[in-house]
Amino acid sequence: MYGIRFYRIFDIGEEIDLGKLEQGLAANMATSRFRFQRVRPTSISIDQPPLLIRLPGMMIETVRGLLPLAVMARIYEFGAFSLCLYIEEMDAPAATLEEMALAFYGQGELSASFDAALADLRSILSVHIGFRPVDAEFYDDYTIYLADRQDSSIDPVAVLLGEKAMFSPEIRRETLQYSFSYYPDERAIISWGGALIFSPEPPMDLIELIEFAAVQVFELRFYDRELSRQMDRMYDDIDNADRQWWIIRSLHYRKLMRELMSEQAEVSEIVEDINNLIKVTDDIYYARVYAAALQALRSDSWSQSVNHRLSTIRETYRMLSDEVNVQHANFLEWIIIALIALEIVLFGIPLVSI
Repeated sequence: MYGIRFYRIFDIGEEIDLGKLEQGLAANMATSRFRFQRVRPTSISIDQPPLLIRLPGMMIETVRGLLPLAVMARIYEFGAFSLCLYIEEMDAPAATLEEMALAFYGQGELSASFDAALADLRSILSVHIGFRPVDAEFYDDYTIYLADRQDSSIDPVAVLLGEKAMFSPEIRRETLQYSFSYYPDERAIISWGGALIFSPEPPMDLIELIEFAAVQVFELRFYDRELSRQMDRMYDDIDNADRQWWIIRSLHYRKLMRELMSEQAEVSEIVEDINNLIKVTDDIYYARVYAAALQALRSDSWSQSVNHRLSTIRETYRMLSDEVNVQHANFLEWIIIALIALEIVLFGIPLVSI
């Protein structure tokens, strides 16, 4: 038996009330919330489990002929959602995995299927939460390869890198560096673009854990892009304000400060929710897998980039605040000077008349 789960992760930029959405969907389709099965409930906690929706399946032409493609979507409270296309052949030998992995590496053959799934999901969601814009060109993809046993004919490096070659020891070592086993007949290998799991039983907990890590990193990337755009607008607004008369410039600065404070607070809150999406407490194995998935996906790099942009925005806010205070102080000084001058003039008028 083998299976391949192809993921594409998107964002709509707004939070979703999952409880309300779940109630709205309940009348017409089956939904569910994920719960970890092989660990104690206290070992892994999720504040708001994502909502799973099963979409209409489709058929796809493969190197093994026409095969059914299962489709599902998982909706996250902070506005992300993942689409998963799933191929599974229960009766095929595990060795078939490598052939299929090489055929679908990069997910290029699945673009039309993902577009159709995205259109189906948007049609369903628009009825319950209204139209939400989705940038269909901005997404992360990830693939999880599954086999029910470790087969000597399967080269994990070839599966994860998408090519059959004589790889150097360095490449093999780097590709297989995040490799974990809990039982002798299980093995999970996590890399940048995909994960390979050998397990005689469906490793649903591991699959979901790796997906959560991929969604978390994508959200950091999404908000890094949003903050970059916000900073570009910020610099343009400052440049435009600097061309104005100083009173108008001060008013523009105050407006920009309010916007920066609001957007910075909103993004900071969302990023905190993203980083706290899931908490692994006393399960050492799952904690190691989750940490490795985040590390393989370069979570630290994206976190640092987001924090740097937030820091830059906060520093710009402080500088604008200082500039507004200086302008306000200068304005008060001119008012005092004007009042003193007026007082001198008024005091001098009687003397002139005498």
